[in-house]
Amino acid sequence: MNTVDRILEKALQGGRLDLEDTIALYESDQIEKMGHVANQMMIRKNPDPITTFVIGRNVNYTNVCDVFCRFCAFYRRPGSAEGYVLPDEVILQKIQETEDVGGTEILMQGGVNPELPFEYYLNILRKIKQHFPNITMHSFSPAEIMKMQLLSGMSMEDTIRAIHEAGLDSLPGGGGEILDDRTRRKISRLKGSWRDWMDVMQTAHKVGMNTTATMVIGFGESMEERALHLLRVREAQDECIQNGYDSEGFLAFISWTFQPDNTNMKAEKQTPEQYLKNVAISRIVLDNIKHFQSSWVTMGPEVGKMSLQYGCDDFGSTMMEENVVSAAGTTHKVNIEQTLDIIRAAGKIPAQRDTKYNILKVFDDESYKIQRDFIMQN
Repeated sequence: MNTVDRILEKALQGGRLDLEDTIALYESDQIEKMGHVANQMMIRKNPDPITTFVIGRNVNYTNVCDVFCRFCAFYRRPGSAEGYVLPDEVILQKIQETEDVGGTEILMQGGVNPELPFEYYLNILRKIKQHFPNITMHSFSPAEIMKMQLLSGMSMEDTIRAIHEAGLDSLPGGGGEILDDRTRRKISRLKGSWRDWMDVMQTAHKVGMNTTATMVIGFGESMEERALHLLRVREAQDECIQNGYDSEGFLAFISWTFQPDNTNMKAEKQTPEQYLKNVAISRIVLDNIKHFQSSWVTMGPEVGKMSLQYGCDDFGSTMMEENVVSAAGTTHKVNIEQTLDIIRAAGKIPAQRDTKYNILKVFDDESYKIQRDFIMQN
């Protein structure tokens, strides 16, 4: 039995992969073999042949940012004539449009804007909840939370409690990139260390908020850094479970590839095979996270469909609006009907979910019931 086979068998038998195991998988080109094992591990946690998605909208409320990430094509420096902050009325209108089509989730994210006081965030969240009590605010990245904490003058825990009470329901994992400081110093010197990012997430778990974890490959990071990223996420999830918090911790893991177009950082785009390998390895290593999202926004619908055989059980958001990735020249758009078609073409039954992965609606006709029964019997 070769090294990769031994590692994959270890995972299938319930053993946890260590740093050396994970690096070995990253250095291997046996992608289909990893995908097969990742798919088996996905089925263990999600036995029904269902692929979920959420109807949501990105609301990029400001593009003003003082972090200056080299890989970002979206931000504008403070004082730029192209900088903006959306009026409250525009934000509310965008949310109304989302709710009108059955949407349940708002991913409100923007630049780290030094011109907005902490009260801005409290007030806009309260206003949104007043108008849309049933909308889930899955919003703001750890970098934005860190700026809020600086502006509030409070501790991180008190800051997160305040915005949670104002209406922030869930915290997305944007800005994770690679959770190792060698790469972070190279690509985003002012964004904070990997430990800063993780401290925000672990504090959110402590106060009872669910979060997601992310990973971006293709910055020139080493295979060891990729492996460390996964192990650090797994360790934080372990701590959340062991501490018995009201939060479930990281509800999902999402990885995608760096999009270099229109940015200040040049790099070769990662191939679909490299993306799928990362998805598979992530599912195999992160044995304490139930849901993995496909990143069709960066990779396109066809690769997104393939990822459903490499460990993903979720197709993410229908993304009524998205400006950050599209600013880097990636403009894959998928509406609800296309989402249903892609999921069905992958041999899965599509289902709409909410942010907490509660199923809201199963799009299931008789032919898919027959297919489901066949899959479950075999």
